[in-house]
Amino acid sequence: MKLFSISILGVLCTLFSSELMAQSPKMEYKTNGYWQQQADYSMEIDMNVNTYQYKGKQQIEYTNNSPDVLDRVYYHLFFNAFQPDSEMDARLNSIPDPDGRMVNNLGTKENPNYESRISILKPNEIGYIKVNSLQQNGRPVKFTIDGTIMIVDLNTPIASGASVDFDMVFDGQVPLQVRRAGRNSDEGVALSMSQWYPKMAEYDDEGWHADPYIGREFYGVWGNFDVKITIDKDYMIGGTGYLQNPDEIGFGYSENSVKKQKSKNLTWHFVAPNVHDFTWAADPDFVHDTMQVPDGPLLHFLYKKSLDKPFLDSWKKLQPKTVALMQYFSEHIGEYPYEQYSVIQGGDGGMEYAMCTLITGERSFGSLVGVTAHELAHTWFQFLLATNESKHEWMDEGFTTYISSLAMNEIMDPKKDNPLASAYSGYSYLATSGYEQPLTTHADRYNVNQAYGISAYSKGAVFIAQLAYVIGDDNLRKTIKKYYNDFAFKHPKPADFIRTAEHVSKLELDWYLTDFGQTTNIIDYGVKSVDGKTITLERLGNMPMPIDLEVSYTDGSTQSYYIPLRMMRGGKPTLATTIDNWAWAYPTYSFAAASTVKSVQINPTGMMADVNDTNNVFPNTAEGQ
Repeated sequence: MKLFSISILGVLCTLFSSELMAQSPKMEYKTNGYWQQQADYSMEIDMNVNTYQYKGKQQIEYTNNSPDVLDRVYYHLFFNAFQPDSEMDARLNSIPDPDGRMVNNLGTKENPNYESRISILKPNEIGYIKVNSLQQNGRPVKFTIDGTIMIVDLNTPIASGASVDFDMVFDGQVPLQVRRAGRNSDEGVALSMSQWYPKMAEYDDEGWHADPYIGREFYGVWGNFDVKITIDKDYMIGGTGYLQNPDEIGFGYSENSVKKQKSKNLTWHFVAPNVHDFTWAADPDFVHDTMQVPDGPLLHFLYKKSLDKPFLDSWKKLQPKTVALMQYFSEHIGEYPYEQYSVIQGGDGGMEYAMCTLITGERSFGSLVGVTAHELAHTWFQFLLATNESKHEWMDEGFTTYISSLAMNEIMDPKKDNPLASAYSGYSYLATSGYEQPLTTHADRYNVNQAYGISAYSKGAVFIAQLAYVIGDDNLRKTIKKYYNDFAFKHPKPADFIRTAEHVSKLELDWYLTDFGQTTNIIDYGVKSVDGKTITLERLGNMPMPIDLEVSYTDGSTQSYYIPLRMMRGGKPTLATTIDNWAWAYPTYSFAAASTVKSVQINPTGMMADVNDTNNVFPNTAEGQ
């Protein structure tokens, strides 16, 4: 069911719907004990494309749906991270493997000596958000800025169920150093405007989440946005929301229509209903293409016309692939609920935002489709299923890696037997590396970036892929759809997902979340011995699992066995022969097979993340090497 209608103007479709209510009704999220805050934004921005500075006016109507009385609120001022001596700068200088996009290597490859690029930014190159004034319900209110966080001590506490207006005047400067946001990227995109405005921090049943911005993930308050951006008329904008005034700016009629306007600047007016972020990008050389998804949203593609021809060709070929990706995710997760989605050249890699993504554009075709698949999948896993990325980064990055890998396997047609093989390999490497940290680790607290990357992307993907091994493929498909239906437009947590899987499968799964999601316990099962018909298996790792087993007999026949895990209180649907369950506390398990055994293989599909597969088979050829 679609939320909004779109109108088509002129030769091309408008960038966004012009028939949206200026202010959507507040969402009711206080049922069944669940609640979440709401922040409705109105902003007017005046961007100077010569100085990369902008002036802003912001009003937030903030509704306290919590049962608590709030005497403080917090804002994120993300651009303040792009300054010498900021926490982001300090982290770049202290972590052993800093993000290569943000440092200079003054040493050698073998003996690097990293220098943070933020540390050498000049005053006209840094990023900042300076709050000039703030009022609560028309009265000045006291605030303190502490790095990337602004603390507001309220004049009057906000009672449970009450709403309050905050009016702010602020100045901003877009940083030269691009990290998701920034100006004049390596590919020449003028403005990548993500995390650019004073953003209300989220308050939930765990309290405030006013985390400093060090370079990782985000968490935001759901609400409605009404944004007016005044900018040089030569610039084209794409991003979050629905354009309200295409006729005024001339957008969508011809390439030169905007430039024929008499005024030096134009104001682009967007509204975005029920989102938790607002992002835009602008450049004077953007090309704008559209493609309609059948029974779905209008897709927009904005990229620089100065790209070399192979890249331009790739952007054209990307468009039908994006249609196919949108259809795949809508079918396998849940229907995309907005009327537009934009793929925009910008940023410093690929990053997901509300109704859009910013991606670098000078890529091979396969890479361009791959990054689009990943960022588009984030629309479901983190944007619509809005987990706290800072605390549960594996739920957005890992689940996105999982579903986008499956989509690429179908849409790009490599037809791999296991499209998640690289994720399993990456996790296995991490689990045996000695520097793995639990998935409960805050995104900023990993000792090394590589551990964060493998944990969030690979182990997170294995978490959901391996769940199919535990509960069955069909049950996982049903779990994903029910999870979306139950928790879209909310802030789900790991327990919400695993409880959903329990409801679908009728199995007990708390052990799975505990061991794989909250510890560094490893899975390692082996074939201990085979004596005629008797097979003895052993558990060498601390994490319990049910076991799939394939047995070959001396008469040439084969048989598949399934050994449920006792604490699951049941088993997955399977065509294999189900035998007695195995309780975790027993280190070994023996049973009599149907005939004299020739060979045995644990985990024949490879979908259990056993970190040592050399002992999974009998006879063990590795022992003889």
